[in-house]
Amino acid sequence: MKAAIVHFPGTNRERDMAIALRQASGQRPQMVWHRETELPQGLDLVVLPGGFSYGDYLRCGAMAAQSPVMGAVRDFAAKGGHVLGVCNGFQMLTEAGLLPGALLRNATLRFLAMDCTMKVERADTAYTRHFQPGQRFRATMAHGDGNYFADDATIERLEGANRVVFRYDDANLNGSRNAIAGICSENGRVLGLMPHPENCVDPLVGGEDGLPLFLSLAESFAEAG
Repeated sequence: MKAAIVHFPGTNRERDMAIALRQASGQRPQMVWHRETELPQGLDLVVLPGGFSYGDYLRCGAMAAQSPVMGAVRDFAAKGGHVLGVCNGFQMLTEAGLLPGALLRNATLRFLAMDCTMKVERADTAYTRHFQPGQRFRATMAHGDGNYFADDATIERLEGANRVVFRYDDANLNGSRNAIAGICSENGRVLGLMPHPENCVDPLVGGEDGLPLFLSLAESFAEAG
């Protein structure tokens, strides 16, 4: 699996993501600075990791979505490339127009830093094939703006097209519509989710609940050649 992780000013989860990807595939991902205008050749996956890009000024992810590298990320996605955005990365995907909706301030108006339980709604994507449909797994929330919102028509389209990949199962503390924790693009290759599966890939630091996501990717790309 040849992956690249895009690093913005304020990103702080790139090393956690790199560990998860390397643990699943045995290959070290490349780091790409946000001012680059091109991505490395031959990539299978681009990751927009969590953190506080540009200090979350303006709107979370809004400034990062205008960074030079995002043009290349859009082109990569348009050509069928896989793009994973986690937490701040999910916010970037919505701000860049790669996924619909927006991430608003948590309903509690408080930063949420705790474990949560997610339910797998789809196990037929490159990100979820190591899960079972309906499987519940633990991940870590660390966000102040994770309240997924879209208008009624968009929510209806997402639900009707089976594009909700993950849903909060134990409690919907951030107030996301329909308890949505993660959605994908029409072709299933762009995925955004708020909780951090990369924080749960090693029993020494809290368990391996999130590892199936990264094993799914590694297996999918290995089969693709």
